[in-house]
Amino acid sequence: MKLLAATNRYYLVLAALLFSLGSGLLYFGVLWALQAEVEERLFQQRDYLVRAARRTGRLPTTPFEGRVSSSPAPQPPGLRDVLLPEPLENNELEPYRQLTFRLVLNGRPQWVSLSKSLLETEHVRELVLWLLVGVLGALLGGVVLLNRWLTRRLWAPFEHTLQQLRGYDVRRHQVLALPGTAIEEFTQLNHALTGLTQRVVADYRTLKEFTENAAHETRTPLAIMQAQLEQLLQLPDLPAPAAPLVGELYAATQRLARLHQGLTLLSKIDNEQFAEAVPVRLDELLREKLRQLEDFIQAKDLTLELALDPVPARRLHPALADSLVSNLLHNAIRHNHAGGRLRVALSAAALEVSNTGPALAPDQDPAQFFERFRKRNPASGSPGLGLSIVQRIGEFYGFGVRYEYAAGPGLHTLRVLF
Repeated sequence: MKLLAATNRYYLVLAALLFSLGSGLLYFGVLWALQAEVEERLFQQRDYLVRAARRTGRLPTTPFEGRVSSSPAPQPPGLRDVLLPEPLENNELEPYRQLTFRLVLNGRPQWVSLSKSLLETEHVRELVLWLLVGVLGALLGGVVLLNRWLTRRLWAPFEHTLQQLRGYDVRRHQVLALPGTAIEEFTQLNHALTGLTQRVVADYRTLKEFTENAAHETRTPLAIMQAQLEQLLQLPDLPAPAAPLVGELYAATQRLARLHQGLTLLSKIDNEQFAEAVPVRLDELLREKLRQLEDFIQAKDLTLELALDPVPARRLHPALADSLVSNLLHNAIRHNHAGGRLRVALSAAALEVSNTGPALAPDQDPAQFFERFRKRNPASGSPGLGLSIVQRIGEFYGFGVRYEYAAGPGLHTLRVLF
C-alpha cells in the first residue's frame, strides 16, 4: 500500500467518525428542538383554555391548530405520544403529541386532551437526515479529490527522485544531481541522496581500483613462484628429502592461484565489470569443454551422456559463459567416483549437469554447497568457490540455479534455469 493511500484512509476514517458524531448530535438536537417547540405550543394552548374556562365556565372554541377533546372520565395527566386517525387521509393513523390536564367546567371536572400533529416534524427530520448524508458524501468525496490533487502537485518532486534512483547506475561513475524543491523535507532527502551517491561512487571507484591492483600485483608473484617451483622439481640433483616438501609447496601454490582467480572473478562480478555481452552458443561451448576434459573423464572411467539441443545463442560475456560451463563440468568430474555417470543436458529452458557421487546425509541441505569455501571433501584441493561462482553468474544474468540430489541412484544434479 502506498503511503498516500494509507494516509488518506486514516483521514477518511477520522473525518467519517467526526462527521458521524457531529451529525448524530445535530440530528438529535434538531429533534429535541422540534419536540420542545411542539410541547411549548401545547402548554400555551393549555394556559389559554384554563384562562378562558375561568372566565366563561365552559370550553371556548380554539383559535389554534390541533385537536381538543374532553372527557368526564379520569385520564392520566401529562405529555405522551399517541397515534390518532386522520379523517382527511382515510383514517390513516398519524403521530401526535398529546397533553392531558384536568379542568373544571361549570363546577364539574373534565379531562381535556390537546393534540398536535408530529407529521411536519417527521418531514423535517427526514429532510435533516438526507441533508446530513449528502453533506457527509460531499465531504468525503472532497477529501479524496483534494488528496489526489495534492498527490500530483506536492509529491511530484518525490516521484522525480524515485525515478532518478531507479535509473541510477554506479558503473557510470555519476553522482545523482537532484534539484532543490519548495518542500523542505524533500530538499533534505535530495541533499542526503546526493551525498550518499557521492560516497558510493568514491567507494566503488576505490574498490574497483583495489580489485584491479590486487589482481595484477598478486598474479605476477604467484606465476613466478609456480615457475620456480616447477624448475626445482625438474632439477636432477634435488635432494630426496626436499622433493616432497617442494611438491607440497607447489600444490599449495596452485591452490592459492586457483583461489586468487576465483575470488577475483567473484569480485569483478559483484562490481558488475562484465557488462559487455556477445551471442554465445552454449552447445558448442559444452562440446569444446568436454573435449578439453576428455582425459579426466577417461581417467575416472566415467560414462558420458549428452543431450544437447541446438538452442539459439544467448547473449553472455564470453569469460562468464566459459567460467559457468567449466565450473559445472569440473565439479561433476571432481566429485564423481570411478566408473560413475556424467550426464550433460541442454535445452531452451535449462542446462543440467548430473553426476554420481558421495551420498548426502538426510539432514544435509544441498544449498549449503553454494556457500563460499564450502566443500564436500575438506581434503580436496579445490578452493570451494566453484558453485559460488556458478550461483553468482546465474544471479548476474537472472538465471535460477538449483541443486538436487536423488538418494536412490545417488545422483547429484545442478540445474541452471534460463
